[in-house]
Amino acid sequence: MKGKKWEKQDLEDMARLLRKDVLEMIMNVSDGHPGAAYSSADIITALYFGGILTVDPERPDWEDRDRFVLSKGHACPLLYAALMRKGFIPEEERFTLRKINSRLQGHPDMAKTPGIDATTGPLGNGLAMAVGMAWALKQQKKDSRVFVLTGDGELQEGVVWEALQAAAKYRLNNLVIIVDNNRRQSGGLIDEVSGIMSLREKFQAFRLETKEIDGHDFDDILGGLDWAVACNGPALLIAHTVKGKGIDFMEEDNSWHKRVPTAEEYASGLAQLGGAVL
Repeated sequence: MKGKKWEKQDLEDMARLLRKDVLEMIMNVSDGHPGAAYSSADIITALYFGGILTVDPERPDWEDRDRFVLSKGHACPLLYAALMRKGFIPEEERFTLRKINSRLQGHPDMAKTPGIDATTGPLGNGLAMAVGMAWALKQQKKDSRVFVLTGDGELQEGVVWEALQAAAKYRLNNLVIIVDNNRRQSGGLIDEVSGIMSLREKFQAFRLETKEIDGHDFDDILGGLDWAVACNGPALLIAHTVKGKGIDFMEEDNSWHKRVPTAEEYASGLAQLGGAVL
């Protein structure tokens, strides 16, 4: 079930709430990856609340649902926040992140968490699993789609390019790949670490329908997703994003790839996101 397609202001408000949830979750457990989550926040908001994904919180294992794979699994607090706001997980579980026996582990675990379609963590593998899912759905003659969100840093993994070859070969028009192109990985700027740019030409060389979008503008994100769904083959969106987007002192500061705020930073971040210290 897609549910209603929200207005742009509603989506912006939800993205702000998800960022606030992530900040509170990370602060509570003193661990997490806020920068990587925040660059993806608007994309995941659009998928879950913008009328894109066909899912049903009452039936997380529904056979005909769309699948979503968070290949950049370290950003999972954001996905957990979306699943809670969507109704897959009770909101009272929010502060169990990374706790022993919690359903909200430090990387997504499909055996534990309702709404998680793939266990991810080793970078690149999520995209490969998404290709396998899309191919399997084709064999079953299902209309369901597979959406996968990958980071640009993990594109250095060889399994990514093997998977893209398979996606092109089998013309998987039920597969939508989104690259969170925040230009940063844990070790620094992507072009300084590996120099893999320009991405668009690489993807087009693999016979993927490719489009670049602003990953923080909902009109652009939703327009890009609509375009991708209509493509005749596997489609890829390069979403230009800002690491740490939403909190001024985190934006473009790569130290927030994995970092916990001080009490003062926490209070400032919550104020910027419209919340109050709990």
